[in-house]
Amino acid sequence: MRVVSTWGAALVALALAAGCKGSGAEDGPQGGQGAAGRAMPVQVQPLEPGPVRDTGEYVAALISRRSITVYPQVAGYVQQIPLRPGARVKQGDVLLVVDPRRERAGLRATQAQQAAAVAQRQFAQSTRKRSEQLLKEGLLSRQDYDQTVAQAEQAEASARAIEAQVQSQEVQLGFYKVNAPFAGVVGNYPVKVGDFVTPQTALTQLDQSRALEVSVGLPVERVRDLQVGTTPVEVLDADGEVVVSAPVFFIAPTPSAATQLVEVKAAFENTVGLRAGQLVRARVVYDTREALQVPTFAVTRISSQSFVYVVGQSDGGTVAQRAPVKVGQVSGNNYEVTGGLDAGTQVVVSGIQLLRDGQPIQPTPAKTAQGAPPGVGGSGPGQPQGSDGGTTPAQ
Repeated sequence: MRVVSTWGAALVALALAAGCKGSGAEDGPQGGQGAAGRAMPVQVQPLEPGPVRDTGEYVAALISRRSITVYPQVAGYVQQIPLRPGARVKQGDVLLVVDPRRERAGLRATQAQQAAAVAQRQFAQSTRKRSEQLLKEGLLSRQDYDQTVAQAEQAEASARAIEAQVQSQEVQLGFYKVNAPFAGVVGNYPVKVGDFVTPQTALTQLDQSRALEVSVGLPVERVRDLQVGTTPVEVLDADGEVVVSAPVFFIAPTPSAATQLVEVKAAFENTVGLRAGQLVRARVVYDTREALQVPTFAVTRISSQSFVYVVGQSDGGTVAQRAPVKVGQVSGNNYEVTGGLDAGTQVVVSGIQLLRDGQPIQPTPAKTAQGAPPGVGGSGPGQPQGSDGGTTPAQ
């Protein structure tokens, strides 16, 4: 009888254990439904109008507003090149010296002739003064006096002619030193010491990068949106940041025959170390207007249709509702809203991938991190520190 009692107690214990397991299996789904019904904390922000820019990016060239090819004004052999390519020069600095010895010898000969002419002029003037006195005293005839006057005037003319020749040769001698007409940077020298050069020989290039022009070719259909003096052209660095901005001052009247693009220029003062001849990224801002904007990270795309989650109401309280939206151009971190949503609509900007249509949510205003769009880099509810909530922007 004791054995039967022991086995009976064991069976009771097994039955109780089985009953406990069955109760836990039934509670499982109820616990899951309870978790699913909890409101998910999210960040939201209202749709508001902001500036939207119609822009286009192109490859542009920087052109020096003062760039010349230097030629000599005389022929001769190169005697000296005092500078190296790439050197910075001031106005008047010597770029190259052509051998001036022949011209210098000719100048000395002319100066000797000038000295003789000056002496002849002085003698003729003294003779004229004496003849004038003799004429007054009646010791000289009028004919002899007139001849003396003519000789004095001839000597004066000869002396002036020689003086002009000396001045001309001095100017010509100065051309044997090729000077910089303005301050700038010297280019390469295609000649070397000992080469014979003529006025048709290019000596070097001189560029001034202080005042530059950015030249960009635009499609013909876009030129009509430009306004001289108003439309800005922005030069960008490798990271897409604006280095310098200047208004358009020139629009070519006809497109290029080779590219069918219209050249557009903007001029600026180069204070950021750009160089003439450099190729850069340029952005032309065709238009700026006010329009509704939605953050790019709040937009998802399903089957080529863009959606956002907005704050809605249901019988159970506040929920996330998936709403279709039409978006246009990207301006900064925002899409332009072209349809589907109205101003003031509360849009969810965090935890987008975790949301489902009709899911209960607990909305809080979005916190904007310094230098980051709302919902990115913030630490809002339901979003880890430094996370964007796993949002997927429209492609």
